[in-house]
Amino acid sequence: MRKGGSMVSRRIGLIKTSVTLAINAKAKQMKKEGIDVVGFGAGEPDFDTPSHVKEAAKEAINDGFTKYTPASGTKELKQAICEKFKKDNNLIYKESEIIVSCGAKHSLFNAILTLCEEGDEVILPSPYWVSYPEMIKASGAKVVVAETEEDGFKLTPSKLKKVIRKKTKMLIINSPSNPTGIVYSEEELRDIAEILVSNNILCISDEIYEKIIYEDRHISIASLDDRIKEQTVVVNGVSKAYAMTGWRIGYAAAKEEIIKAMGNLQSHSTSNPSSISQVAALKALKGEQECVDNMVKEFKKRRDFMVDRINSIKGIGCIKPKGAFYVFVSIKDILGKKFSSFSINSALEFSELLLENFKVAVVPGEAFGRKDYIRLSYATSLDNIKKGLERIEEFINRLN
Repeated sequence: MRKGGSMVSRRIGLIKTSVTLAINAKAKQMKKEGIDVVGFGAGEPDFDTPSHVKEAAKEAINDGFTKYTPASGTKELKQAICEKFKKDNNLIYKESEIIVSCGAKHSLFNAILTLCEEGDEVILPSPYWVSYPEMIKASGAKVVVAETEEDGFKLTPSKLKKVIRKKTKMLIINSPSNPTGIVYSEEELRDIAEILVSNNILCISDEIYEKIIYEDRHISIASLDDRIKEQTVVVNGVSKAYAMTGWRIGYAAAKEEIIKAMGNLQSHSTSNPSSISQVAALKALKGEQECVDNMVKEFKKRRDFMVDRINSIKGIGCIKPKGAFYVFVSIKDILGKKFSSFSINSALEFSELLLENFKVAVVPGEAFGRKDYIRLSYATSLDNIKKGLERIEEFINRLN
């Protein structure tokens, strides 16, 4: 232990608690106490896992498929993932270029720890998902934030070029995005890919919300040409598309050298993902997909209602997300106002007062790099959405 210091390592000491999980935990505790809380914090579909997926898992248990599998996933699931990439993204991968992990978050963590070293710099477009910066810190690399314009929250070529330096190792891109729901077009991705290729910068493309997309078509940056594919790790999983968050199955695709190294890391940390969950994921990928379509249709209805309702409330506003199930709401016009004797100078203060006094849980924008925004999830019923937004409007009307 360092003299007078903490027993915790410097790297791990830099990691912050997840604000998303903290808000969810507080809201759940209030609900346990019988308090009527409307939760807009959930990062998971409120639908049940499809029945055919659950049945496949039950069969696996009954058949005794409860032992270790290869550390990087079963051959059958890797084959199904390769087929999925070819069908959905026009991407050709071999089984040796696929790893199955304990959730997409685990795949991201494996990739960042495998590719980044002390002193490397990783570019994050802001707003960003809450866990990216903490994973980068754990690797010893440095977070370099690229601010995006609020009319679209997209990384532009000029913004990207401004933050590239000698030590730039990687860009992390998330489309559809958490927290904004933005979706990059093929042209936008091509512009980014050209810059990455010309500067020999790696890319992690987080595509976990790929199936939850509305008007646009999902494009994987890795599918644009062989050059950018060589420099990209594509991360995906079954959690969001098939309402399988608790099953913990994610996967990544990249060149064999990278996947082999990620596999070595995983073999000494978690070893294989759950054998039973792998069977369930196999069924999800190869089974009927109507369940996904139905879920997306319902999300679209909720999105349309939530966006219209938010934009009708004086003092807040949002752009319409094109994917995922979140709305990123500006509270700029609220900052500086007071509720009773309490001043609101940040999204965190807004969120705490809202939860304590009006029993609505939202995620403050500080978690995503923007202190003048809050994130609302519409992975909850339309009735809850109506009730929660009525309470938010009441809260805002009480400010002075």
